[in-house]
Amino acid sequence: MTAPIVQANALARHYIVKGGLLSKSATVKALSGVDFDLKPGKTLAIVGESGCGKSTLARVVTMIEEPTSGTLTIDGIDITPSKWAEMRETVQIVFQDPYGSLNPRQRIGQILQEPLIINRPEMSAADRENRAREMIDLVGLRPEHYDRYPHMFSGGQRQRIAIARALMLNPKVLVLDEPVSALDVSIQSQILNLLVELQERLNLAYLFISHDLSVVKHFADDVIVMYLGRAVEKAPKEQLFAAPRHPYSKALLSTTPRADPDARKDRIKLEGELPSPMNIPKGCAFAQRCWLATEECRVAPPELSGTTHQVACLHPLE
Repeated sequence: MTAPIVQANALARHYIVKGGLLSKSATVKALSGVDFDLKPGKTLAIVGESGCGKSTLARVVTMIEEPTSGTLTIDGIDITPSKWAEMRETVQIVFQDPYGSLNPRQRIGQILQEPLIINRPEMSAADRENRAREMIDLVGLRPEHYDRYPHMFSGGQRQRIAIARALMLNPKVLVLDEPVSALDVSIQSQILNLLVELQERLNLAYLFISHDLSVVKHFADDVIVMYLGRAVEKAPKEQLFAAPRHPYSKALLSTTPRADPDARKDRIKLEGELPSPMNIPKGCAFAQRCWLATEECRVAPPELSGTTHQVACLHPLE
């Protein structure tokens, strides 16, 4: 059985927000106790509303930020700040905005070579150029693109460049933070097909951050649904989309567009306000918007339970 390349145990990330002259500092619990395993060649999707902690999790896994608590193991190594430099070659990230993540003053060849210059200074200039040209070909761009600037490309081509840069160091894990949400629908499928092809060829593990459940349904292997920093449901893709067990997951899936115009649409409209991440209720954070909530739900946050299909709910859907 294949061992996980990434293991997260009770990962948490909190931020201290300083108060004003007459107010106290507050703590934003952006991420609270998230667990997951990610195996080579597999895709784990993280979904949820804006502010649920998806991007915070991406920054922690890519070692952009240090977790407040919990453990992170990558390729068998327990990650601490002293290990960040050597492990950043193993984990790379592709950002949402392909233009904002590329230096407009550098040619594509320079952009692709930069990770090698920083992390592998012993490589010769000729070897770096050969590697960059190999990556350009791998992501479906043409040789003449090597000497062009980012503004000369379309959004889809820029994202191909961003993917090529992420692959320059031969990583084993790619964190994809909304990689197609800024692209036209027709281009999204091309980039997703490219990512699938690269995963099969290079045996890459993907941590896929997305709010588009229709994309997740066709791209992911497993899914974690998050709400206010906590995982509320975790399951293989087929099980989650066929029979969501958490009310929040059910509500999210009800908003997913369907291609069939004759399909019955039972959209669930959530009532109430989203709690503040600086003042999360002591019970289930979703209780005040949940149609199944009881007083018991407001006592303590439920923990994930189950085997392959896990749910954090005292009244899970059948």
